[in-house]
Amino acid sequence: MIAARAVAEITCLAAGKGTPGAGAHVTVGQRLLPDRPRGIFARMAITVSRIQKNLARIRDNIAGACDRAHRSPSEVAIVAVTKSAELDAIKRLLDVGLTDLGESRVQQLTERADELAAYLQRRQVPLPRPVRWHMVGHLQRNKVKAALAVADYVHSVDSLRLAEEIDARAEASGRTIDVLLQVNCAEEAQKFGCAVGAAVHLGEIMTTLNNIRLLGLMTMAPLTDEPDASRHTFVRLRELFEEMRNEKIGGSDLRHLSMGMSQDYAVAVEEGATMVRIGTALFE
Repeated sequence: MIAARAVAEITCLAAGKGTPGAGAHVTVGQRLLPDRPRGIFARMAITVSRIQKNLARIRDNIAGACDRAHRSPSEVAIVAVTKSAELDAIKRLLDVGLTDLGESRVQQLTERADELAAYLQRRQVPLPRPVRWHMVGHLQRNKVKAALAVADYVHSVDSLRLAEEIDARAEASGRTIDVLLQVNCAEEAQKFGCAVGAAVHLGEIMTTLNNIRLLGLMTMAPLTDEPDASRHTFVRLRELFEEMRNEKIGGSDLRHLSMGMSQDYAVAVEEGATMVRIGTALFE
């Protein structure tokens, strides 16, 4: 009944009937943040058992894809994308051992990191490994400083100017930043990422910058309900990766393919993904 009422309220909001005001009924598990909409997962309680069940299914799917591709599931890391979840749901991710967390917007990234850091100071049970934050969305040069204050990985470097800005900020703080080169293998005008034809050359230039470490390539497939429709995008990224490895660009550091999301991660794993960025499938 609780879930049904939550969905009914969400439907009401989507139909333009307004956000519940003072005195209005609020569904159990709902948190009203009119200035920071989080999507359906902000309004429905997320339990450990629910995430455990979803994670088990995801890992089974990854294992099946690895078996078909003659790979080991240990080669594939799950980056839990938290943009549609509330802090309590992120805590549940930590409870099931997921410590690679991703955000697509810098403001959310810094806010979430601060919230989680405060929680971890109070947490009684130690984590199996430290939390690592992944910046997986488009990054503007004027937000690099804020992003680097939190991010351990930047998946979305798509231009030389952005790479140089990250390098300069990293040098100023005495760090080396792990990055991936985002390539628009879907060749969709609305997507970010460097052109396929420019990727190898750009990657080679990036390896000459002293304070960034090029770990691999990233892409986003077309949004579709047919997972196999994404395969050509993933194949193209893998081909670019293999070309760069053959030309010894990046050396042994170049080892990751960040590709595949909730709707198509199994196909991505079949085609060589070492990082899959999953949000909805963890929280549904």
